[in-house]
Amino acid sequence: MMTSFGNGTRRHPRSRGRTWSGTGPDRATLGIVGLVCAVAGFFALGIVLGPVAVVCGWLAMGRTWSSSQPLPALVALVLGAIDTLLALVWLAGVATPGGGLF
Repeated sequence: MMTSFGNGTRRHPRSRGRTWSGTGPDRATLGIVGLVCAVAGFFALGIVLGPVAVVCGWLAMGRTWSSSQPLPALVALVLGAIDTLLALVWLAGVATPGGGLF
């Protein structure tokens, strides 16, 4: 007997793995993504990747400042803030008259 489309023998052929929950990525994944964005932001697109790293780090920490959070989330938050600050300082320096843009 053949099974028809949608009536397979397995109930859940594509179960969700460790990295994804029902609503989105878990905290460990967000911490690592934030850390990668923060490190990459020092080399290119710091004004974009810095805030992304801050948001990912903050979400990975569970939107709290408790001290029992994983290390990549905290590092992503701090490096993202430094990255954003450096990018803003660089943009302010370039925007001044005689800043060397032209």
